[in-house]
Amino acid sequence: MGYIAHIDTWRTTLKSHPDELTGDMIDRLEKEVDMLERHLQVLRMVIDSEPIGIVKMSNETGYPHHKVRYSLRVLEEENLIEPSSQGAITTEQTHEFVDELDEKLNDIVGKLDEMKIEEAAEVEG
Repeated sequence: MGYIAHIDTWRTTLKSHPDELTGDMIDRLEKEVDMLERHLQVLRMVIDSEPIGIVKMSNETGYPHHKVRYSLRVLEEENLIEPSSQGAITTEQTHEFVDELDEKLNDIVGKLDEMKIEEAAEVEG
């Protein structure tokens, strides 16, 4: 399963019981997942279309320039991309990161699944 599909699984898990999942912790987790999804979409665009600039990424994703710029900065700090005069390009670390990403996301999805409280285990009211 690809990393975007894993993020969709997380989102489904978080939104499947909206009245039960209203705490601040869940809200923060959902925001982090949304941001991770954006970072990974930007990384995918760099991998597929390098070199690629902010304007093209913004136009193709619908994200505002400042959000694309922030994602690029995060990816650069992680040494997954680097700037060039024509736009963002991948680094030597990019492919290793991508190779390990599915396994890491599987681990996280597994942990989230383990956190579920089944209806049978809920306290009866």
